[in-house]
Amino acid sequence: MKILVTGGAGFIGSHLCRYLLEENGDEVVCLDNFFTGKRKNLKEIMSHPRFKVIPHDITRPLKIKGDFDQVYNLACPASPIHYQFDPIETAKASTIGAINVLEFARLNGARVLQASTSEVYGDPLEHPQKESYKGNVNTLGPRACYDEGKRVAETLFMDYHRSYNLPIRIVRIFNTYGPNMDVNDGRVVSNFIIQALDNKPITIYGTGNQTRSFCYVSDLIRGLHKMMNNPAFIGPVNLGNPNEFTILELAEKILKMTGSNSNLIFNPLPEDDPKVRKPDITLALEKLSWKPEILLDEGLIKTIAYFKSI
Repeated sequence: MKILVTGGAGFIGSHLCRYLLEENGDEVVCLDNFFTGKRKNLKEIMSHPRFKVIPHDITRPLKIKGDFDQVYNLACPASPIHYQFDPIETAKASTIGAINVLEFARLNGARVLQASTSEVYGDPLEHPQKESYKGNVNTLGPRACYDEGKRVAETLFMDYHRSYNLPIRIVRIFNTYGPNMDVNDGRVVSNFIIQALDNKPITIYGTGNQTRSFCYVSDLIRGLHKMMNNPAFIGPVNLGNPNEFTILELAEKILKMTGSNSNLIFNPLPEDDPKVRKPDITLALEKLSWKPEILLDEGLIKTIAYFKSI
């Protein structure tokens, strides 16, 4: 198949491009404006004969020649540091950008997958979070550009499905980690590893008792591919690892694995930062026969090795 991956030079997008090329034998076009995506993430596949990179911002109409079978829409800053840097552009990526991607898919007769996020649940009052949960999101907060933007994107995808019978898929991605994470993206796993490797204080926000569930990137990619190629189920579906850890537990694991001399420092919790986060993956098991396989310790070993190598 011929597949377009928007945001294909990003952390998750680059892994997806490689998977589609090497595991599935597809022709892949990567679209990225390189705001957070990096060309170095694509260095191992850049010369592949079935791979092409097109610099482009999805807030502008997509005018790419050729007939496409599938579109994965991953184009949006995904870490708080990046999506709060220019909140208006973040919101535009999830709204105007989503419309442009949907129009492109409609004109191509292509199936299109939206990479949504667990952030649509906000600071949840339901735990773990099921797809039926409507969320607890502050529309006026500093995270709303991302949280609400992704919620509107889901709405647009459903409206295109209802209005044009467009084949869509919606995936809600929970915390994902692994090689190709940006050193400066501010995510907790990369932050802790870099600080530990440099023997600098590990920065914990709040008490450290807030929880997260960490999914290794290869597990997520399998889930994305299964969802895209499911014949009928459109979602939304949670993709994440249901094993839950406190932030303190994560810090202690990384300190032990790196042999670091770092100490822990505690800063105030950012506004609207979720206190708990854990996916209910019953639907993914039922509809996709998918569940994560990589345990946190194994994934951290691989991720630490990556950061040591760069």
